[in-house]
Amino acid sequence: MKEAVIRIFEEGARVKIAFAKENADRIVEVVHLIARTFREGHKVILFGNGGSATDASHIAAEFVNRFLIDRPPLPAIALNTDIAVLTSISNDFGYDQIFSKQLSALGHEGDVVIGISTSGNSPNVIKALDVAKKNGMKTVVFTGGAGGKMANIADYTFVVPSKHTPHIQETHITLGHIICQLVDEELFGKKR
Repeated sequence: MKEAVIRIFEEGARVKIAFAKENADRIVEVVHLIARTFREGHKVILFGNGGSATDASHIAAEFVNRFLIDRPPLPAIALNTDIAVLTSISNDFGYDQIFSKQLSALGHEGDVVIGISTSGNSPNVIKALDVAKKNGMKTVVFTGGAGGKMANIADYTFVVPSKHTPHIQETHITLGHIICQLVDEELFGKKR
């Protein structure tokens, strides 16, 4: 079992390193985009299902509360957190509209939208990305494998080079942490 533990960690590290080498320039572009978005008084809106919902909530919390430095709160929201809204939309209109209807109500031109899906094929995430594009929001996608349907519809797409869901999710939250840290540093300076 000890060998299995080491092997799993090593494979996860290989996936992250390959992802970083392929996406470092794009990550920097998204950091600048999000920092500019906050400077201009706009917000970041995140969403996903299951583990991706948890990642969306986690990243939103890092912006609103703090990441590594004490600084003013930054406006971010995860659309997968309000159970009354989620269940009413799902019941009245369908689960595929739980994010798009919220985005229509809460999103504005100039906001950044981050859709997270390990497969890249979540219909409710795709519908929300379509609403974002139609309403002048910048779109960012975190996905994996071959990227799915979402790979070609966002302004910025991050595809984790793995078909193994745990490694995709591990890379997504690492990506979220890196974005949070570098946005903080761009807006407020490095941690002392």
